[in-house]
Amino acid sequence: MTDPRADALRRGYASVARAYREQLSGELAGKPLDRAFLDAFAERCAGGTIVDLGCGPGHVAAYLAARGARVEGLDLSPAMIDEARASHPGIEFRVGDMFALPYADRSMAGAVAFYAIVHLRSSELVAPMRELHRVLAVGGLVALAFHAGTETVHVDELFGCPTSLDFMFHVPESVIASLVEAGFTIEARLDREPYAGAEHPTRRTYLLARKG
Repeated sequence: MTDPRADALRRGYASVARAYREQLSGELAGKPLDRAFLDAFAERCAGGTIVDLGCGPGHVAAYLAARGARVEGLDLSPAMIDEARASHPGIEFRVGDMFALPYADRSMAGAVAFYAIVHLRSSELVAPMRELHRVLAVGGLVALAFHAGTETVHVDELFGCPTSLDFMFHVPESVIASLVEAGFTIEARLDREPYAGAEHPTRRTYLLARKG
């Protein structure tokens, strides 16, 4: 991120990174639609490199790697990257900012961003989508997942650890508009209700977008 909130996010995740990994590292086991979406995405990106944006403790990257994908992870939080490296030493992880991706033009086959936009306002999404467009090869895919809605949820505690973080939901049409403005074509959209007892009770939206 290019504003002062980046430091606040780093501080906010530094205190919860270990608990976050412990709580969420196995979450995909209870989310069959998420797995199916990621499987289809990985199949389409076969032969190229995928970047997992906002990778957190690396569980999505690890899931893709276990299915034969060539993948690396990127996160704004050094503490999260430390957890990812410790948990998945066979995958490359690095600290980075989705507003200034550390990749060459047209160098990536795909980008997965599961809840990577949760700390951004909908009005801020075009810039990182343009960065994704820059680093993806022609035909490259973006797989996005986010909380659908208009709320901003502030937490002072997460998984039993003190923190200070704001989580922003998005109207799906606003996210779609940012992708289209950045030059993507929407290939698929999936909306689902939360898995009871397995995750925060919010509606989720998944988008698959292609660089033309």
